[in-house]
Amino acid sequence: MENLIKKIYSSKTLDKIHRDIKCLSKDTKYDEYTFLRDRLLSSLLVFIIVILFAKLGYLTAPFITVIYYYLFYYINITRKMNIRNLRLEKEALYFFEILTLTLESGRNLENALIVTCDNVSSEISSEFKDVVDETRYGKSLNEALEDMMNRTSSDTLKNIILNIIQTSEFGNSILDTLYNQVDFLREKQILEVKKRINTIPNKVSIISVIFIVPLIMILVVGPYVINLLS
Repeated sequence: MENLIKKIYSSKTLDKIHRDIKCLSKDTKYDEYTFLRDRLLSSLLVFIIVILFAKLGYLTAPFITVIYYYLFYYINITRKMNIRNLRLEKEALYFFEILTLTLESGRNLENALIVTCDNVSSEISSEFKDVVDETRYGKSLNEALEDMMNRTSSDTLKNIILNIIQTSEFGNSILDTLYNQVDFLREKQILEVKKRINTIPNKVSIISVIFIVPLIMILVVGPYVINLLS
């Protein structure tokens, strides 16, 4: 099946799916080949079911199958990546605040990461634990951080890690960099909260139109209707 998939899909497509799956989490059980196999087989099954059981199935089956084909990718990869990105970004503020406090005590970045990971339990902490483990197996800290960048699709986290790497390479103050990143994360969370608050009136308006306005119309018009019928 793997050889067949290599013939059907280009190496560019396989590489993209491989990178996206890598961004889901280290606990993901499937790779690009099993994902594409399941996608193809389930799409074929959907096509056959629509052909056999739907009216005018021979006309609707191609459209339904194409929709399912793209939804399969969205549900199993894109949506999961977005959820994970939100979770990592939410955890990032607390993690980097603790990391900053640890660095203020005089430790270098690698030791500060070890202490922070030991005291913070979260998914982003687990990712940095992998960074620390990779340095123990011979990689430099910057190389391990670059690997972590490839394991996330969050632009926010990528920018933070990139700033840390560049600070380390150019010998700038890592504390100043982390102060800036913590301020950025705080500001980002505040903006997100404001954004949610701003959407509340729209949600209330929609609920009003769907539920409250019809109820008021019934209360106002109801007596007249009853009088006419009587």
